[in-house]
Amino acid sequence: MPYIETKTNVTLTDAQKVTLKERLAEAITLIPGKTEEWLMLGFEDGMTMSFRGDISSPCAMVEVDIFGSASVSAYDAMTEAVCDILSEVAKISPDRIYVKYRECDRWGYNKFNF
Repeated sequence: MPYIETKTNVTLTDAQKVTLKERLAEAITLIPGKTEEWLMLGFEDGMTMSFRGDISSPCAMVEVDIFGSASVSAYDAMTEAVCDILSEVAKISPDRIYVKYRECDRWGYNKFNF
């Protein structure tokens, strides 16, 4: 039950959003037990964002929430994939991307909790 939220100051086209959806769905499998079947994505693009005092260069904040936990190596692989994907699709340099992880032991869905 992962949720990936991507916030960026880049304005994404519909085609880029579709590509990001497809690529992030592949990347989530780097975290054992996670698949596209339960993946929810959110995109906030065209935001005003400043990173390192620079408001004009492309940057992104990606938050990955998962039910349960994962290993450091899984998170390392996921961070690499997220940076590669955003670099290729949205032309955001990896050194201008933050990736944040949150593990959750309670997750509600369809009127009940896991």
